[in-house]
Order: sequence, then structure tokens, then C-alpha cells
Amino acid sequence: MYARVRRAVQVDGMSERQAAREFGLARKTVRKMLAYAAPPGYRRKRPVARPKLGPWLGLIDQILEDDEARPKKQRHTARRIFDRLKAEHGFAGGYTIVKDYVREARLQHREVFVPLAHPPGDAQADFGEALVSIGGVEQKAHFLCVDLPHSDDAFVVAFPAENTESFCEGHNQAFAHFGGVPRTILYDNTKIAVAEITGDGTRRPTEEFSRLRSHYLFASKFGRPAKGNDKGKVEGLVGYARRNWMVPVPHAASWAELNAQLAEDCRQRRTRKLWGHAETIATRFERDRERLLPLPTVPYEACAKRAARASSQALVRFATNDYSVPTQYAHRRVLLKAFVWEIVIACGSELIAQHERSYGRAEMIFDPLHYLALLERKPRALDQAAPLARLHLPAEFAELRQQMEARLGQRGRREYVQVLRLLGDVCTR
Repeated sequence: MYARVRRAVQVDGMSERQAAREFGLARKTVRKMLAYAAPPGYRRKRPVARPKLGPWLGLIDQILEDDEARPKKQRHTARRIFDRLKAEHGFAGGYTIVKDYVREARLQHREVFVPLAHPPGDAQADFGEALVSIGGVEQKAHFLCVDLPHSDDAFVVAFPAENTESFCEGHNQAFAHFGGVPRTILYDNTKIAVAEITGDGTRRPTEEFSRLRSHYLFASKFGRPAKGNDKGKVEGLVGYARRNWMVPVPHAASWAELNAQLAEDCRQRRTRKLWGHAETIATRFERDRERLLPLPTVPYEACAKRAARASSQALVRFATNDYSVPTQYAHRRVLLKAFVWEIVIACGSELIAQHERSYGRAEMIFDPLHYLALLERKPRALDQAAPLARLHLPAEFAELRQQMEARLGQRGRREYVQVLRLLGDVCTR
């Protein structure tokens, strides 16, 4: 009908009066048809009038604004606002006008984002969590993700805990994977890197993070607190790694085996073409590689350092666990270095002990050789010495001890300890 009327008037020369009569339309309707090539639809000429709700709009807006600082599950629904208006302020209108206004007002409060461009050579970093099975034991893994937003190249490495030493070691491995150091890295406000956020929003870095930046010479940026969209690329990588590389729950004999598989997954991902890109990740990564800073000659020493004193039992405590040192260093001041996978203890410039790091609680980690010199002076403690409980020796040693004690009596026990001390001599050669 619309097209027939327009053609009749504008092509065939029919008058508006005749067209109205021929098609059974009002002349005003014919004029509207001639003014628009297609039906324009209803057009509101003035804002919606809300005579009953008008006096309460300021109150509703204030409630919605206050809700922004409240937990999501404790914010007002439209029904709750309507009930409060009636009970507390004598509102006489209906629920529908309140509901419609609240829906429109909430749309105005929703955040709008600016599309971002990512220059080559920049990175984003964040931790994620997932369940893994290491050596048959299910436990939580904290995996560090480093993403290069320009190319979408990525590196993921898993650790037993999210701490300073895993944060620094993750950077060492990520930079080695990329073959260079990103010029700028964007983080959230993790306490590992940020010691304090001042009143003007300036971040004061931790000492360890300052040393890490000085070693690799990259610049750092930080997102707004509780705003994950500021580093959306790495947030997406965290979810991608969890959904694709950790479902089903990965099983590995060791953390090294798990991380080797994750590194291979990252390399295989470089062959993909992501949505909206005509080039593979590997092709785009070449532009990133050109902008990366060179690697220093040695990686950063990724450890937490603690000054401590060895106890009377020649034990040094770190994170609720005790690690042994040779008994001659009991009561002395030592320096403990906690790496991700090992504990190193030094006294002065001398390295005195190395242990595999434990992530349990209230455990004692002994090197039996540390106590043999003391047992030679205190042979009566031989049978109850806890450090020797994990010293698994061939059955011939038990027979040797029995014969030595039978022939030499009490002196035979001391002689047996001297034989055990030979083990230490052999191990240090």
C-alpha cells in the first residue's frame, strides 16, 4: 500500500485528494507517505512524562548510586525499591513505572569501555588457580600467565604457591621463552609487587619487585583495584589456559613434567589464527620480538632471603618448616634463601646446606649427614636420632653395628658412627 500510494502520486501524477479517495486513506496519511521513503514508525516528541514517579526520581537515583558500593547480592531490586517507596515515603503509584525506570537507570550506570590498541613489545601478567595432580596427589596449582597483547603469544608456568619467589621465577622462565624482556608489563595490585597505594593512586613497589625491575629494566603499570578489564588480555589467557590445558585435571609425576607440558602447549598455540586476524600468532610475534629488550647475561636470583639463627638442634625455620644445618653451625646467624624448589642456607660466604623445599606445614627436613659428627660425641642418642630415621642403609650396616658392639661394647657404637661419617666424605667428593 505504501509503495502503491507513492508511485501513484509521484509517478502517475495522481493528486493527493484523488489518492486519498482511491485508496481509502486520510489526506494527512497520504502526505506522510509522500514525505518518507519507508514508514518512519512512532517518534516521541518529548521525554516520557512520569507525573506519579517524578517526585521520587532523586530518591531512586540515590539508592542506585549507593548500591554501587555494596556487594552485588545485597543491592536493591526494583521490587525492593518499590516496597520502600510505599512503606517509607507514601508512594501511591504502581510497580510497573518503578520497574521501567530502574531498568533504564541501571543501563546508564553500566560501564562503557574504550577499544584499546596494543603496541609490540608490551606484556600483561597475572596469576590463576587450578586443580592438578602431582605424583598422584591432587592439589591447587598457582599458575603465572604472561601475555603479549599485540601478538597474543603466551607463556604459562605452574607453582605450588603464589609467592615472591614463584613470581620472580615465573618472570625468568617467561622471558627465556620469549627470548627477550617486554618493555612494559601491566599487573594487578598484587601485594607481591605493590607495597602501598598512596592517596593520589601512586603505587609504591616492594623491594623485591624493584630489584626485579632493575635487573631486567622493564617498566611496570598497574590496573585499577578490582578492575580486571584493565588487563583483559591476560585475564582471557588465564581462563583459556584453565579450560583448555587443565581440563581434565592434568596428571604429572612432578611439577617439572607439568610445566614442560604447559610450555609445549604455549609453543603449539603459536600456530593458531585467532578470530579477527589474518596472521598466525607466530607471525605477529615476530613484531613483538623486534621490540623486546635483550636478556641480561644471568637470570634474576628468584628467591626470598631471610636472616635467621640456627637453633640448638641445628635447625633453621622458614614458613613453619625446619631445615637442618651441620651441627657446628648451631646457635649461629645464617642467611636462608628460599627458591621455588629448594632451600639454600649460607653462613658468611660459605654454603652450608641445601634441601628440597617443602610446602607442607610444621615439617622437619633433615640431612642425616649433618648430625653424624654430633652423634660421634653422643652415641647413646643413635637409636632415637630423628635425622637418621630417613637414612635408608643396606642390611649389612645393621649387621656391622651388631658385630662392632658385640666386640667393643659401648665403644663399638662410636666406631659405627665413624663408619657412617665416611658416607659424608664419599658424598662430598
